[in-house]
Amino acid sequence: RPDGEGVLPLRAAIPHSCAGHYLLGEQGKKLGVVGWVKNTPRGTVTGQVQGPKEKTEIMKNWLRNVGSPMSRIDRAVFSNEREISTLEFPNFSTKY
Repeated sequence: RPDGEGVLPLRAAIPHSCAGHYLLGEQGKKLGVVGWVKNTPRGTVTGQVQGPKEKTEIMKNWLRNVGSPMSRIDRAVFSNEREISTLEFPNFSTKY
């Protein structure tokens, strides 16, 4: 949302996931949140999600319990959750 009302950023790290970052990005776009996602050299997926609290909570639940069909989620770690006044990203993207 442009006005940033109720905007909650969070950083996610999902250890031991394989692939899946593309579908993670697609899920972010589907929910209407912004941010980014990428695979790390350690074999995890990391990213940042911003949007209204209810949408970031849906994304957290999806990351924790569903994920992409090709990934194995052992654990989802969320950090840096706080309210911000404006979104810091224009859309949801996949970084390489």
